Amino acid sequence: MANNKKKNQQQYQEFAKQRETKRPLIKNCIRAFLIGGLICTIGQVISTFYIHFFHFTEENVGNPTVATLIFLTMLLTGFGIYDKIAQFAGAGSAVPVTGFGNAVIAAAIEHRTEGFVLGVGGNMFKLAGSVILFGVFSAFIIALVKTILIQWGGL
Repeated sequence: MANNKKKNQQQYQEFAKQRETKRPLIKNCIRAFLIGGLICTIGQVISTFYIHFFHFTEENVGNPTVATLIFLTMLLTGFGIYDKIAQFAGAGSAVPVTGFGNAVIAAAIEHRTEGFVLGVGGNMFKLAGSVILFGVFSAFIIALVKTILIQWGGL
């Protein structure tokens, strides 16, 4: 009985593998690379804009640039444009900080009918919460290691 079940599972896996649509891996990688690079280029243009017109330095231009990218992503998500970009680009739009902005606002839009507090507020960071958690935790570990190396390593 167990052998028959195992044989049926193997047959089904072979059947499913034969009918699975082949993904254009190279094409998807190129799309992700180009759109991700375009997003980074837009970020660089925003940084240069802040440096030139608002006299930020290269050390402190990062925060307003990231905030602007997240804001633009949230606007595009609200108008339904970023979802089309994400379908085309795949990970190229999800990996940069714009993916974070999209995750936050998409959850807020999805749960807005439940009210602002329980719907939007309660569900806004469900998907992005893990990103925030691991980002903060990673920053803590890196700061701890750096502190230890400076204190004991004489750097």
